[in-house]
Amino acid sequence: MGSVCATGLALRTVERRDGGGMDVRHFNRRRRRIEEEGTPLRRRSFLMGLAAASLPTSTFAAIPAMTSLDDVVVLQLREGQVVIRLHPEAAPRHVERIKTLVRQGFYDGMPFHRVVDGFMAQTGDSRFKGMRELPMPNVPAEFNATAFKRGVVGMARSRNPNSARSQFFIMLADGDFLNGRYTAFGSVVAGMEFMDKVRRGSPEDQGLVANPSSIVMMRVAGDMA
Repeated sequence: MGSVCATGLALRTVERRDGGGMDVRHFNRRRRRIEEEGTPLRRRSFLMGLAAASLPTSTFAAIPAMTSLDDVVVLQLREGQVVIRLHPEAAPRHVERIKTLVRQGFYDGMPFHRVVDGFMAQTGDSRFKGMRELPMPNVPAEFNATAFKRGVVGMARSRNPNSARSQFFIMLADGDFLNGRYTAFGSVVAGMEFMDKVRRGSPEDQGLVANPSSIVMMRVAGDMA
């Protein structure tokens, strides 16, 4: 782990503690129960419609000109759509890892398990998919000149700077103290108003969220067009 933010909260992959935040096992039991009992009609219809539809015009409008759709991911929340432009020129290995996991459906149903108000929202913990550890190697650090402003997307890690795997965070506010110490690999170009609605965690528990908001699905835009 490298830096500690101004509020004293270490930005890293969080080790689950007894009684701390949401129980991962409880989350997985609840997810399996939903799958076994069937998805409510309204949510099922929504997912089928989203999967079948091409990219909305509003999403295309948010993507900067000359940007390849293969370097854009669309994160669907219940509240709305978040469009993220990836930066392979700055962090090619991190971008490749994210796109690989997105295409595997890894982030579908994934909770924002750690959300610190005025700081960031973190997701991608493989334990919420029933895996103690993601069966992929660590991604080496690709620190770059991107400043951690509101809407920037970065990779979480342990104290080892070369330990990124699947967890990432979206900045809810500027955090320049992270510059050069974490890998920034993308930026939100539309939908930050929906990220602002993601449920916050307890400051006393490092931002862990007891009843977290989740990603409905996450797709590479080029695969949707």
